[in-house]
Amino acid sequence: MKRILVCGAGGFIGGAMAKRLKDEGHWVRAVDLKYHEYFDITEVVDEFVQGDLRDPNVCDAVVTDDLDEIYQFAADMGGAGFVFTGENDADIMHNSAMINLNIAEQCVRKGVTRIFYSSSACMYPEHNQMDPDNPNCTEDSAYPAQPDSEYGWEKLFSERLWFAFARNYGLTVRVARYHNIFGPLGTWDGGREKAPAAFCRKVAVAADGDSIEVWGDGLQTRSFLYIDECIEATRRLMDHPTFEGPVNIGSEEMIAINKFAEMAIDISEKSLTIDNIEGDRFKEKYGFPCPVGVRGRNSDNTLIREKLGWDYEQPLRVGMEKTYSWIAEQANNKGQNDES
Repeated sequence: MKRILVCGAGGFIGGAMAKRLKDEGHWVRAVDLKYHEYFDITEVVDEFVQGDLRDPNVCDAVVTDDLDEIYQFAADMGGAGFVFTGENDADIMHNSAMINLNIAEQCVRKGVTRIFYSSSACMYPEHNQMDPDNPNCTEDSAYPAQPDSEYGWEKLFSERLWFAFARNYGLTVRVARYHNIFGPLGTWDGGREKAPAAFCRKVAVAADGDSIEVWGDGLQTRSFLYIDECIEATRRLMDHPTFEGPVNIGSEEMIAINKFAEMAIDISEKSLTIDNIEGDRFKEKYGFPCPVGVRGRNSDNTLIREKLGWDYEQPLRVGMEKTYSWIAEQANNKGQNDES
């Protein structure tokens, strides 16, 4: 049994990892600014601390010298409507950087030497992702750097931060670049949700015969990985004796965003159409330019197959069926509560 700290356990991936580690029999301390929205994290872990990891005193309290490992998921993040408007750039960079700097410093002070850091495919350069049919997201394509958002720049900085601490202070660091992780028990409304949850919500609340909005022309491509597979790959990386990453953790099942929306509609068995909104019409409605990100992004799993023997197995539709079922239930319950 290991003693493990999970930072960001009130979030989607952090909460799932905390559950997994407890199921494996480890002692788990969890910390987050907030409690998990969809299950009682205090009943899952051995110790939950509600605290702000931007505060050095909180980091001092939760990073203790008896820990064997730390999983660092805590970050200021969200979907396209949060990351790409430009309005949140300073907070995204400041908040996430402060969290990583504080945790890294405490690791050195307390002698906690094994750390996992969750980076993102958003750190890949925009110039390699202009072709929706042939994006280049191999791990060695990161430089020359040109992420298309401050969120991506901060992720790249924090990767370098953790590897610098590994070189200079003897930490054992593992870094994964996540590609659009999705599934039940994640944020599905409020503006910070990612595309899979957003489409499931839009379809779930739409009446038969309505249309759902898709931002942009819908020809941009992405891949999406189900949460359970993400957790399994992350555990394999953390337990590997020598391979440190950075490594992609994602699916290679790339899909155009319009097709992805059509998948959600098909799962719902509703008769809905797609309304692609962009340009002046989008700006007039929302007050900022349409945030669509790069034209294409797809995980390249060559390295993770070679180093960890892992690859995604579940088709995208299977994960979307599970996710739609859960979000439709959440939306229905919310609607009933709003009416009562």
